[in-house]
Amino acid sequence: MQGTRRLAGTIAMLFGVASATTFGQDDDFQSLVKRLQQQQEKIADRQQKLLTERYDLSDRKAAQATMSRGKPLQERVRVRLPEGMTWEKLAAMTPDEIRNTGAWPQGFFPLPHPHHEAGGMVFPREQIDELKKQTGRDLTRFDLNYDLPAHLLPEFPPPIYLTTRPDLGDVSKGQLVTQANFYELFKEALNPKQLDGLRLLVSPFAQQQFNLTDDRRSLHPHVGVACFDCHANGHTNAATHTVGDIRPNEFRHRIDTPTLRGVNIQRLFGSQRALKTVEDFTEFEQRGAYFDGDPTTAAKKGVNTLDRASQVHVMAEFQELLDFPPAPKLNVFGKLDPALATPSELRGQELFFGKAQCAVCHPAPYYTDNLMHNLKVERFFQPKLINGRFASADGPIKTFPLRGIKDSPPYLHDDRLLTLDDTVEFFNLVLGIKLTAAEKSDLVAFLRCL
Repeated sequence: MQGTRRLAGTIAMLFGVASATTFGQDDDFQSLVKRLQQQQEKIADRQQKLLTERYDLSDRKAAQATMSRGKPLQERVRVRLPEGMTWEKLAAMTPDEIRNTGAWPQGFFPLPHPHHEAGGMVFPREQIDELKKQTGRDLTRFDLNYDLPAHLLPEFPPPIYLTTRPDLGDVSKGQLVTQANFYELFKEALNPKQLDGLRLLVSPFAQQQFNLTDDRRSLHPHVGVACFDCHANGHTNAATHTVGDIRPNEFRHRIDTPTLRGVNIQRLFGSQRALKTVEDFTEFEQRGAYFDGDPTTAAKKGVNTLDRASQVHVMAEFQELLDFPPAPKLNVFGKLDPALATPSELRGQELFFGKAQCAVCHPAPYYTDNLMHNLKVERFFQPKLINGRFASADGPIKTFPLRGIKDSPPYLHDDRLLTLDDTVEFFNLVLGIKLTAAEKSDLVAFLRCL
């Protein structure tokens, strides 16, 4: 028994994870804090080294392209290529050639969590600061910080558009919606059920890293995390986590927090898309995802078991109202109005529905087929361990809607693609469609219109 406990303690120290004595481990809380803080800089340096080797992280604003509230889009391909390699040379190679020569770009491998072995929810600094300012609730982790720079993330706070009141425009009025202001902002726009649903979406509940026990990652006992802490204003702030339904840990995917805009037209939810309604997803998040799929730990830390009829129902009703952002160049069929679009955007649309094959999975008007597809990216590389994340087959992934896609960087299911330009290069290679440089530029121009 003592040997087993020593082995568990050794593994915990290696991976920077441990539970306090209440949960049967050796560390008391203060010892845990001290040890993990001592490891924090080393872990952060490891992740930043990986990011700078993979990507150009500089602030390169597009000249005349912005997100819905005006934050400039980031432009250019950010994935780095080995010296002497070009995207044209790479696209001319077969998957076998790319795999056998190790030419697969490092930025196209799965992106690990900021500390993959430890995992858990990690929030961008803008979200932490504004939430603390409004409510006093602090989502800072004592062991870990978020990894990607703010200019590569969605605008903050994002606007909110309602399907029921498009005349109101941005209902958030430029504010992060929290417990402190939701009622004042929405009392005239929602019915009582919807308003109660929003109340629950901004209410914090116990979570694996943020709770009232001594097995947490906040310095002080914590009331928990709200749905809108990751899905800021019903959209996303790019907060990350690792999926709860894959084991062992090194196979778990980093989570790209998806926007909740347009959930009313979606039919697959959850990291493995096994959930078929937004009600299922809402309930699963509280019961499962908040606690890494561990019901025993959830019970100890204070899981909030939502009532399906009264709570889940009203939360889902509000989520169903979250609309995509305006796209003034699109007609009622979701296609470009020729009188409003530029020649480049029109050429991009033709490519999207033709040579580039995008519309096979992303048909108009919402640009999703509500299905799963397996890109079989593992054809291009030899499996390997990257900062605690084992890069191998991802399996089927969901076709997310592309409406409003410019507002939701970074891209793919695990944040590995930083810009739309990166995304076009990735699919050009994976699908073998051999776009020219001009065609890639036109395709990006079209995606910015959606």
